[in-house]
Amino acid sequence: MDAQQEQERRVVAGWGEDLAAQTLEADGMVVVARNWRCRAGEVDIIALEDDPDDGTVLVVCEVKTRVGYDFGDPLEAITPQKMSRMRTVTTAYLAEGRVRAARVRFDAVGIVVSGDRPPVLTHVRGIA
Repeated sequence: MDAQQEQERRVVAGWGEDLAAQTLEADGMVVVARNWRCRAGEVDIIALEDDPDDGTVLVVCEVKTRVGYDFGDPLEAITPQKMSRMRTVTTAYLAEGRVRAARVRFDAVGIVVSGDRPPVLTHVRGIA
């Protein structure tokens, strides 16, 4: 991948993360971190959601954005290795004591952009 393709990929990914964050907030979540990094890796979005039964839920969300379906559904790119890394990064985030939550949930948002049509966004709650 050349430098221009990498730049285009980053622009699309950033746009997708913005759209995902807006969608999560519209669903009543509060985004508390984006692109949070530690030595173990990075998570795209960390949000809090109030659950009337469980209290505050820490939602760790992976966002995958694709231009078209040439490489399949974007959510298919979330591998067991990616889930393991998300768990490790989440543990590091919680260890910093930034938030208190009754439980943790892992979500995924897949976004497909295709031509002039509106993007197709799929939010899957509890992927692991």
